[in-house]
This record gives sequence, structure tokens and C-alpha cells, in this order.
Amino acid sequence: MNEPSGDVLTFGVEEEFFVVDRRGHLSPAGDDVVDAAEAAADEQGDLQHELTRAQAEAATGICRTHAEALRQLRGLRDDLSAAARRRGYRLLPAGAPPLSEVDPPGITPNPRYERMAEHFGATARTSLTCGCHVHVAIPDPETGVQVLNRVRPWLPALLTVTANSAISDGYDTGYCSWRYQQWSRWPSAGPPPRFASLDEYESIVDAWLRAGSILDRGMIYWDVRLSEKQPTLEFRIADVAATPDDAVLLAVLARALVATAQDDDAPPPPLPNEVLRAQLWRASREGVTGCCPHPDTGDLVPAKAVLDDLLARTATALDTAGDLDFARDGLARLTAEGGGADRQRRRFADRERGEDVVDLLTGGG
Repeated sequence: MNEPSGDVLTFGVEEEFFVVDRRGHLSPAGDDVVDAAEAAADEQGDLQHELTRAQAEAATGICRTHAEALRQLRGLRDDLSAAARRRGYRLLPAGAPPLSEVDPPGITPNPRYERMAEHFGATARTSLTCGCHVHVAIPDPETGVQVLNRVRPWLPALLTVTANSAISDGYDTGYCSWRYQQWSRWPSAGPPPRFASLDEYESIVDAWLRAGSILDRGMIYWDVRLSEKQPTLEFRIADVAATPDDAVLLAVLARALVATAQDDDAPPPPLPNEVLRAQLWRASREGVTGCCPHPDTGDLVPAKAVLDDLLARTATALDTAGDLDFARDGLARLTAEGGGADRQRRRFADRERGEDVVDLLTGGG
């Protein structure tokens, strides 16, 4: 395995999961599972509560290598899965619930979450999605905004890598990332615009706060944003990955994009947000084995071609970080075999039962 050859950007990964019962339906036991896993965990990282009672979150510590991130994600998933099994539940890595749910699982009893539920109503109470967030270190917010401007055209390509929510509510949605469509209901969600400066970024956030379209800065839900808690650029574009390997593949590609953008003196591409939003719609529909708009031309091409160009564009940064072989092998596997959404569809096609998809993703069949 290649090791980093010099100073590399540190990164971390956060994963959200559903907690489901034996039949595969959402359970309000997420808090109990997190608390039990925390008590028994011996893995570096952090386990956290989420917006709904049917969710659990795991976050790595600060990582330098893909091997370190992979070890932590596997360990955190194992800790949560073991705690769920001991209580008769299962941990489900899916961007949206595969089964139809009669009643929402309820909001986690936390003052901030309860305030969100009261203010945003059904948008919060039916927000049944699980994502994967990647944090990449940046030297300062001003640099972060300029990097954001340069990486935003590649957001559709990143969305395809972990698309993992094709089956939801008991049927095939026609999308590879149905989560992305559902999450876009939040008023602050979606692709960020190209910013002239950090001041413009802050002016938009301030306008949101004054309008009440967000209640606090933690609700800046752009697909990539400045983190409010760490000195990082946070990619929020992705579904929770079907496997830890897919999640780490996403992370090393995001890190390489940030490193490459920091060394790029060219002006950011003039990509209108309306166009980027449409490109993201297409990427969420087709996933890694379909077609994706190319960030340079806007033309619809196989996602594999876009990801090959992403690999070529970031090869130096990937190689410096010791990630090039891992990224090349991971993308070759994904584009040949399909990602989480493709695996969901193949299993669902056998009998058209969402329960079979749950079994696939939880390791139960």
C-alpha cells in the first residue's frame, strides 16, 4: 500500500444509518443503540444521535490515510451493528427507507431537533434520509470559499459514487439517489452558488437567518459548505454508502479535489447554479452506471468517463496522499459492478420485495 509522500490534507467521514426492526421497518430505538454502542465501543471516532429516533450517526476521528479511515468506519459500523443486534434490531446503510412506513419514527428528544420539527413541520418530521459527509481540512474560510467554487462542478460525479437509495417506500423510485431528491426539500439544501467572496457567502447565510429559512448555522445544508465546527470544507452531497469501501472512495476523491483546487490559480468555471442543479438531478437519477453531465462541457456522457477524468484531474493529489491505487481500483470496481443503487435494484428485481433489499444491506440475506 502506498503511503503519503509528504504533507497531506487531513479528513474525516460521518455516516448516518437507519435502525430497523427484524422485519426491516424503521424503529425508534436509534438513541438506545447509539448509547449502548458508545458504552461498548473500543474504536476511535464518535457515535451521535440524529434528527429522527430511527437514526444513528458515526464519525471518524481525523485521518491522514485511506487505510486509517477504512479501519475506523468498519469498526464504528461493527459497534453500532452489534449494539443493534443485542436489542433485536439491525443497522441499515441506505439513503432512504426501502419499506413503506405508515408512521414516521418521531423526532429525537433534543431541544434543537424539536425546535426544527416545530418550525419546519412535515419537512423535518418526514425527513427520512441518511447521508455521508466528508470533511477536508482547509487553511482558512477565505481559501475554503475559493476551493468550493472550483469543486462544485464535480458534485454530480461525487453524487454517483455512493448513490444508494433506488428502492424506497416499497418500490423502485426510478432514481439511484432518491435521498438527494428528498433532502432537496429543505430550503437551504442543494448546490451552492459560485461566490465572489467570503462576504457574499456570509451575506446569504445572514439573509437565510433573518428570513427564518434556517434556525442556526448548523442548518446550512448546501451540498458542499464551510463547516461550522471544524476548519474544514464539508461535502454533504452523498448518500450513506452501502459499504465502508465506497465511503472511503468518496472521501479520498473529495480530498484530492480540494488539494487540486488549492493549487489551481485559474478562475473558477462560470457554472450557473440553475445548470448545476439540473446536472445534479441527472446524476441522482442515473448513478454510477448511467450517464452524467461532464463538468467541462455539460454534455451527457457515461458516468465512467466523468469519473475517469476526475481520476486523471486529481492523480497528482491522489498519488501524493497514497490514494491513487485505492481510488483507481475502487472506481474500476464501481463502474464495472455497480454501486449501492445497482445492488438494490438487482435484489429487488427478483421478487419486488423491499424486505429483500433490507436483508441485502444489513447482511441478513
